[in-house]
Amino acid sequence: MTTKIIMDTDPGIDDAAALTMAINDPSIDLKLVTAVAGNVTVDKTTANALKIIHFFGKDIPVAAGAEQPLIKPFEDAARIHGESGMPGYDFGNDYGQPIKKTAVEALHDAIMAEDEVTLVPTGSYTNIALLFSEYPEVKSHIKRIVAMGGSMSGGNMTSVAEFNVFTDPDAARIMYNSGIPIVMVGLDVTLKALLTKDTIEKLDQMNKTGEMLHALITHYNDGTDEGRPMHDVNTIFYLLHPEAFTTKKMWVDVQTEGPAIGATVGDVRAAYHDGKTNAEVCLDIDADYFNKWFLNEVSKMN
Repeated sequence: MTTKIIMDTDPGIDDAAALTMAINDPSIDLKLVTAVAGNVTVDKTTANALKIIHFFGKDIPVAAGAEQPLIKPFEDAARIHGESGMPGYDFGNDYGQPIKKTAVEALHDAIMAEDEVTLVPTGSYTNIALLFSEYPEVKSHIKRIVAMGGSMSGGNMTSVAEFNVFTDPDAARIMYNSGIPIVMVGLDVTLKALLTKDTIEKLDQMNKTGEMLHALITHYNDGTDEGRPMHDVNTIFYLLHPEAFTTKKMWVDVQTEGPAIGATVGDVRAAYHDGKTNAEVCLDIDADYFNKWFLNEVSKMN
């Protein structure tokens, strides 16, 4: 049985790897990809999504979305992902065009055409917030949201804020207050599930997909001597192997102003929201299993 998903993304090297996994795993039916400004500008993230889909010869629609956050000034992550967002590999210039619908229009139409679909946002949540504001009727057609972003243990943009939430905290607040079940796949797990040096080296010797991913990952200006984080890939890993994660249900609030802007604050004691929860927060992960799964997935890709 396949899981029907829509990815809202901002490729980005780890987004490209997440798309690669979603496109190729037979347990996932990727219906639509929408792009948003985040790691780089939306024209580049849209092009990058098209490049990955064309690389695998797939016919998955791509729609361009928000050029900037709802309120907060836009700040990209080109320092991490390079000016193009996906340096290191030549995808050529013939990779197609996005559909004419805006991301919000495409999201609405794709969601309403399905009985239930899982949204997988791996960039800022601007497109999602605009969708819920303009077309609230889609909420009943969404099974759940599995979102990369947030942290209970410190940030990577400030001491408390993770990049996706920091980029558009107002959109994140709208998403977390939507009433839709949310799985938060944040830095608590993505900074543990590092692709090791050994895993990265093996990719280059595997196949054409491995060569492509190796080229991108080795241009990724993120990580430590222990390895490189593939933040967004963890959403796909969760969909396929939730047993590899330790989670806790809690209420998550998003700070939208002040020095803690972009912080995701969990009611860990269930003390302040009458016992209600709005998210299942991933707190730990089997990092060895993640590496083995990643290599196994790539080994099956032609």
